[in-house]
Amino acid sequence: MNPYATPQAYRQNSVLTASPGQLVVMLYDGAIRFLRQAELAMEEGAVAHTNDRMQRAEAILDELLATLNMDAGEISGRLQAIYTFCRSELIAARLERSPKKIKQVIGLLSDLREAWAEIAQAGN
Repeated sequence: MNPYATPQAYRQNSVLTASPGQLVVMLYDGAIRFLRQAELAMEEGAVAHTNDRMQRAEAILDELLATLNMDAGEISGRLQAIYTFCRSELIAARLERSPKKIKQVIGLLSDLREAWAEIAQAGN
């Protein structure tokens, strides 16, 4: 069997060969996917599944925050503020059981994802 035929191997190879910009896009894709799943689970009343998906998305936001280069100028500070706002909104979403707040964060991250995708594409 081909060792690269599994989804895990394909994903691992994609990460290992991606540019820094592409990696950021992948992180956004993961966070957005988990938040969409959390939003649906919350609407269905699946509390455990909602929390699991939100924790995964929050871990990605934490990674984005931790890897910001604060010496890179004003854009880093703005991204930090957006990521911090997103984390706050997700905490509020969980407390208020508000899929609407999750959807708002999805919108913000989707906009950032599109901008990073353009940057990554221009770098290739």
